[in-house]
Amino acid sequence: MGVHLPRWVWVGAGALACIAGMVNAVGFLGFEHQAITHLTGTTTQLGAAIAHGDVRASLQLAGVALAFLLGAAASGMIVQDATLRLGRRYGIALSLESVLLFTAVAAFRQHQAFGAFLAAGACGLQNAMATTYSGAVVRTTHLSGMFTDLGIGLGHAVRGLPLQKRRLMLCGLIVGMFFIGGLAGALLFGRWGTDALVVPASLTGVVGVGYAVYRHAIIAGTVE
Repeated sequence: MGVHLPRWVWVGAGALACIAGMVNAVGFLGFEHQAITHLTGTTTQLGAAIAHGDVRASLQLAGVALAFLLGAAASGMIVQDATLRLGRRYGIALSLESVLLFTAVAAFRQHQAFGAFLAAGACGLQNAMATTYSGAVVRTTHLSGMFTDLGIGLGHAVRGLPLQKRRLMLCGLIVGMFFIGGLAGALLFGRWGTDALVVPASLTGVVGVGYAVYRHAIIAGTVE
């Protein structure tokens, strides 16, 4: 059992998860040890900062959360649907994400916290590009849902219940590629600091161009 996942979904999900892992590692190491690809920890830290009366930290954390939200809103305006489907304007969204990440590098070079806002906005945009594909959850900037689905699958396997194998494989791919991205991001940060964001920014642009080329080939009927 399982959903049918075309090649472009596998490649795109893996590439974007790797990019998100890199961004999160660089952001975590370079911006006060705060994750920027998801907001669970950020929201908790914001509550703690407010409770302790730390105005500076509260404003920074609220800025990251707001930037992520605005990035997701931008995706909603561009893509206009949370269901992954070939033909939508993902290339435009990915190009905007690339621009945001490159701009974040420039801001970090000036030691401005605004760089974290730009990176968070890029991640919000990426994560909102698609929620599902044929019933499979496609979230590339955080892993809680992926680990949950893998755990459910493990429980089903123990009970001998039918498994949605492709869905579980997709979860494993996203988890694995996010980890690889995080590892690469940490290594690159050790060499280049926040300039390491140039790598995921460039890769995002490449994925965007690759999607546009693949979409054109699909329309032309040269690939499936």
